[in-house]
Amino acid sequence: MKKLALVILFLSTTISFAQHGYRDSNQIGISGGLTQLSLFSDQFNAKPGNGYVVNLQMRGNYYNNWQMVYGMNFTESKFSLQSITGEEIDYTLSAVQVHLVGSYMVIENHLTLEIGPVLQINGKLKVDDDKEALFLKDSPLLTAKDITNINQISGNIMGGVTFGVKHFRINVNYQYGFINILNKLNKKDELTLANGNQRFRGNFGMLSAMLTIYL
Repeated sequence: MKKLALVILFLSTTISFAQHGYRDSNQIGISGGLTQLSLFSDQFNAKPGNGYVVNLQMRGNYYNNWQMVYGMNFTESKFSLQSITGEEIDYTLSAVQVHLVGSYMVIENHLTLEIGPVLQINGKLKVDDDKEALFLKDSPLLTAKDITNINQISGNIMGGVTFGVKHFRINVNYQYGFINILNKLNKKDELTLANGNQRFRGNFGMLSAMLTIYL
């Protein structure tokens, strides 16, 4: 899946910038920054955790004050749940994201507002080996490991702002996952039974702050 995402990104940026490459504000950006990941669920009382994100993007003119930003992120972030004994159980989510967002230039090369969709490819949630067998406070018949096999593919909507100077800018954005990230757990009857015959449901939200260097 990661190779497929790389091919999609390469083809889309090559086609777009072959058409618009003569415009001065077409730029390649490399970013790095911090994240805060939240799990929104009526069942699980999750505590947000921190992580990091790195990004490669292509920013190009589209029409009048509008630009398009193609990019790929790699992110690793955490959230935590409690065990029945009150221990914190950290879950780590590693994901690759491909985004295509519209960017409105409020002040060219200095301030833009952005919104658009994000395709996210997830790994399994990771939990420390010594905590895999702990039972969850919010669902006492489930262990920490039981809920790690989440959806591999998810979709987010992202909105944010980018500000700074031509070659150095800060981007702050928020993503909300509109797909039930825990739905894959509902395909196992033994898990839904252990969950009190309730369907699993949860959505991710991620706040990011990144420094971008435009080449």
